[in-house]
Amino acid sequence: MLLFPAVRRALTSNVRTSSTAASNLLEVFVDGKPVMVEPGTTVLQACEKVGIQIPRFCYHERLSVAGNCRMCLVEIEKAPKPVAACAMPVMKGWNIITNSEKSRKAREGVMEFLLANHPLDCPICDQGGECDLQDQSMMFGSDRSRFTEGKRAVEDKNIGPLVKTIMTRCIQCTRCIRFASEVAGVDDLGTTGRGNDMQVGTYIEKMFMSELSGNIIDLCPVGALTSKPYAFTARPWETRKTESIDVLDALGSNIVVSTRGGEVMRILPRMHEDINEEWISDKTRFAYDGLKRQRLTQPMVKDDKGYLVQTSWEDGLTKVAGVLQGVQGKDIAAIAGGLVDAEALVALKDLLNRLNSDTLCTEEIFPNSGAGTDLRSNYLLNSRIAGVEEADVLLLIGTNPRYEAPLFNARIRKSWLHNDLNVAVVGSSVDLTYTYDHLGDSPQIIKDIATGKHPFSKVLNQAKKPMIVIGSSALQRKDGAAIHAAVSTIAQNARSSSGVPENWKVLNILHRVASQVAALDLGYKPGVEAIRKNPPKVLFLLGADAGCITRQDLPKGCFVIYQGHHGDVGAPMADVIFPGAAYTEKSATYVNTEGRTQKTLVAVSPPGMAREDWKIIRALSELAGVTLPYDNLDAVRHRLHEVSPSLVRYDDVEEANYFKQAAELSQLAANQQLLADPLVAPQLSIKDFYMTDPITRASQTMAKCVKAVTEGAQAVEEPSIC
Repeated sequence: MLLFPAVRRALTSNVRTSSTAASNLLEVFVDGKPVMVEPGTTVLQACEKVGIQIPRFCYHERLSVAGNCRMCLVEIEKAPKPVAACAMPVMKGWNIITNSEKSRKAREGVMEFLLANHPLDCPICDQGGECDLQDQSMMFGSDRSRFTEGKRAVEDKNIGPLVKTIMTRCIQCTRCIRFASEVAGVDDLGTTGRGNDMQVGTYIEKMFMSELSGNIIDLCPVGALTSKPYAFTARPWETRKTESIDVLDALGSNIVVSTRGGEVMRILPRMHEDINEEWISDKTRFAYDGLKRQRLTQPMVKDDKGYLVQTSWEDGLTKVAGVLQGVQGKDIAAIAGGLVDAEALVALKDLLNRLNSDTLCTEEIFPNSGAGTDLRSNYLLNSRIAGVEEADVLLLIGTNPRYEAPLFNARIRKSWLHNDLNVAVVGSSVDLTYTYDHLGDSPQIIKDIATGKHPFSKVLNQAKKPMIVIGSSALQRKDGAAIHAAVSTIAQNARSSSGVPENWKVLNILHRVASQVAALDLGYKPGVEAIRKNPPKVLFLLGADAGCITRQDLPKGCFVIYQGHHGDVGAPMADVIFPGAAYTEKSATYVNTEGRTQKTLVAVSPPGMAREDWKIIRALSELAGVTLPYDNLDAVRHRLHEVSPSLVRYDDVEEANYFKQAAELSQLAANQQLLADPLVAPQLSIKDFYMTDPITRASQTMAKCVKAVTEGAQAVEEPSIC
């Protein structure tokens, strides 16, 4: 774009234009209606301000302006020819005419060119019903074409197991290219050739190696890029849409679940500016096929020969109730997994408390020294997900946000790209799609920064809005408490430096599993160390599939109850199995890593005899003689409100506080010895990103992704000789 930098920044909608004084506003007229706009506003944005929609293919609010489809042509009074509304900044006094004869003829001509080579695939195209080209050709196109030449054909590209390409349909809007380079930070896509020979592709045929690749399907205005797993399975008007949230990472991305006939057909993103904007990760989008494979559909008990056999709910619950009544409270323990909802967590807590046990643990570890998990500020992403756009210095410690929280990483890249965010990393040197200062991987560096010996201490102290993000995996080391204490000291020093706003949070924990924050809010003990020290006689695994406890860790006669929705790691070691409901099959509460409470809604029914987790625990409590005082969802949520009111304030973030007190208490662990082992972030490759939980491990699509990445890596290591 040959535009001045100030105008270019205004055109790039990734950067929100700061509000200017009223005296600087410009008055323009759109179809005779006056409207006040800021300098640098484009004609298209001015038109939208008065509610007039301008047709477009290449323009997208979150991508830079390309101005190459020419569909948004409008007439400016006294201008010699129509102008592209998306790329033209307004000037004072302009009269923009959006529906004149000149504009109409120009759009008809553009549409005629776009359709000249477009194949007649509408009856078999997966984009049918959601196609911008269909809609706009009906509204703005002509009823006939003057082209008599044959249509060109373009060879399809194989860019992996997720995105299907039919490149003959491509209209070269370049949205996918701009998304890949600007948002995903992967320069795999581009154009080759010119004029009629122009093609969009990867130049050398290879997999589009990005954890956000599926978003180009939503961006494509035609059917050139569609979903491979969803191909030829359903039409959009046949499906029922249910608004929900994703639980496959700790961000809680907002999604729409499309279902037909009791089956999840696809998952699409839902707009939420503070969490995922309008993107979702590939794991969120494509792992839904794992929801119908390897499912537990009927209660099972282990027979005399050690085999699990199907049984009725009554027999299974009665057996477990008898076992619970036959042991003392101190001999009962429970572990909650990463996909468990808050309702099930509070029901399990109440059940064990009534059985005189408080050994309730999570799979994920968190340091318990100092304030531990007593203060929420110790375990939340306090600056918020969107807060990284305000930060000027970011220190990442022992985390790989690209694969732990892809959309948070996209926010960091966005701030790095447009706000000149200064990023530094202590931990593994990995490709995060943006440049950063790698300070090293020794834990001693954290202590040096805390004591002011490291040069980066000065950078933090000079920052106006510093932000420190520590990965939950770094806190799961044996010296996790000492690391947390050192990071708390760094954060407190940064907060107390001049220039930092009083309400600015510095310390942030990036969790990896959806249930962790709610479990800590409800008083669960992080980690299973308490169970290892005092092995129980009865162990309740609530969706615990991370393999943190094995049969070898338990006494020989320990009775194991597993409740979950997949026959994954926890199920084979169980004596009794209760089939639960997955996140698309229940109305359930989750709290994301920043402390925002959200809920899923029922999209499909649980398969077979599976039931919602809290209902199973409630039925078990009745047979065990310790009936829980709630029998419907509203009553369970009232109980959640009693324990922690923030758990039912949906789409609201309860602000954490007491940072100073938490830092003081954390000094109790400051003298602990840091290990010499390097800080290694988990999921160092995209291959590990695809399979992290029972749902993704059961997904064939995710297995294909792992295979494609592995084969691609081998092809790079061992190039063929031509």
